[in-house]
Amino acid sequence: MTDTAHFPLAAVVGADDLKLALCLAAIDPKIGGVLIEGPRGMAKSTLARGLADLLASGQFVTLPLGATEERLVGTLDLDAALGEGRAQFSPGVLAKADGGVLYVDEVNLLADHLVDLLLDVAASGTNLIERDGISHRHAARFVLIGTMNPEEGELRPQLLDRFGFNVALSGQTLPAERGQIIRRRLDFDTDPAAFCAQWAPAQAALRERCTVARARLDSIALDDQALSRITERCFAAGVDGLRADLVWLRGARAHAAWRGAAAIEQDDIEAVAEFALRHRRQHPTPPGAPPQPNDGPSSSPSDTSPGQGQWGDTPAPALPTGMRRDVPTWPKKP
Repeated sequence: MTDTAHFPLAAVVGADDLKLALCLAAIDPKIGGVLIEGPRGMAKSTLARGLADLLASGQFVTLPLGATEERLVGTLDLDAALGEGRAQFSPGVLAKADGGVLYVDEVNLLADHLVDLLLDVAASGTNLIERDGISHRHAARFVLIGTMNPEEGELRPQLLDRFGFNVALSGQTLPAERGQIIRRRLDFDTDPAAFCAQWAPAQAALRERCTVARARLDSIALDDQALSRITERCFAAGVDGLRADLVWLRGARAHAAWRGAAAIEQDDIEAVAEFALRHRRQHPTPPGAPPQPNDGPSSSPSDTSPGQGQWGDTPAPALPTGMRRDVPTWPKKP
């Protein structure tokens, strides 16, 4: 197995809501990334790593749990600055993640000051390092993916809100789906190159769809009608602050681009409702629970025929509202 071989996102069984949220975050990184909640063994890191393949750089960088601030932001060599008249910058994790995915496992256990810094840079797209009057600035645009097991500690509310989307994975997987997961994992472990080659067409189709959606994103207006619907729903959900409104609107636009539409429609608003609201309600919805009244569903069981899922899996979770059958959804199984 080579260092570059990783499990294709298109081959992941189930977790359709999470895969959709990841793709939308890749289409518009200004959404603010995705926080994934769930117990151990739910392939959270596999999904995050698979997302990197959908971006132009394909870069996937992990922030170690015990990282120092210098490891995160980089360092300035002051001796070089005095001797050569310029600051010599040694890049940190933020610089290496530029253009790709920055993955933080167990983000709820990361030191608070590092999380503050990380989320500020993720929001601005720029990392500024200052030391003794010398500064260096560089681009740091990435899709931020954080994972956590709520049983191991919560994330501070003000930091929780900084993640654009929040998706919870349930540990209860149906037997048939569990069998598919294990079989594909075994096939991958046996021959990663052959497995990736088998899924290459589906992965290429998914990558192309994200690329096309990114190209058309700016042509879709963040219109007042959609904003009005979203602000009313955020008010009804009792969320604090205004970040939910902005993230939801950007998410709806990304979903419209994902569908190949020219404008935001109600289906797009519904499709990302739970992603934007789940961690911002006064009383968050537990994993697997139905959406609360007035918040709107994120999926509808009637939208998916038995045995036919978005990703070609059998059986499969319901299709999020707005993922129309007259519009291609997910790559089919090779």
